[in-house]
Amino acid sequence: MLTKKNVVAAEFFRAYIGTAPDEQVLKAIGKNTRAFIKLLEKVPGKKYNYAYAEGKWTIKELLQHIIDAERVFCYRALRFARKDAAPLSGFDENSWAQHARASERSWKDLVGEFKALRSATEYLFASFNEEEFLSKGIASGHEINVLALGYITAGHVQHHLQILRERYL
Repeated sequence: MLTKKNVVAAEFFRAYIGTAPDEQVLKAIGKNTRAFIKLLEKVPGKKYNYAYAEGKWTIKELLQHIIDAERVFCYRALRFARKDAAPLSGFDENSWAQHARASERSWKDLVGEFKALRSATEYLFASFNEEEFLSKGIASGHEINVLALGYITAGHVQHHLQILRERYL
């Protein structure tokens, strides 16, 4: 059985990997999904466009960031699982947030998109076998394997779930 011990990732991803719940990646993603959706459904309407400090993202922008980042992590996982050796560039999450127009979107649509995306994410990672989970590639100039991207997907959401609880709600 594959666990976090089998992860190959750059040091800056270790915090997300460590934050991911459970040892088995599919359980980590599933557990994380339920907890995050439960929190999203409790966010009061008056807080959707709230930022806890000047220059910080609003809750809508934060959710859009989570959606965007998860798409990137899944794309990387799919490419590497399919043995695509082309290095993948990083992305500037601040630039993406600035241009995503999250404030123009309804909360219902953002939450619905996250739910649909996370369902697709769960199917994607459930489709990988051990060889595919151990497949590696280069992203943002660093070697990473598919298994790490699964834990990063769960850990990234877990990280922001904690920030939402501590700083926004």
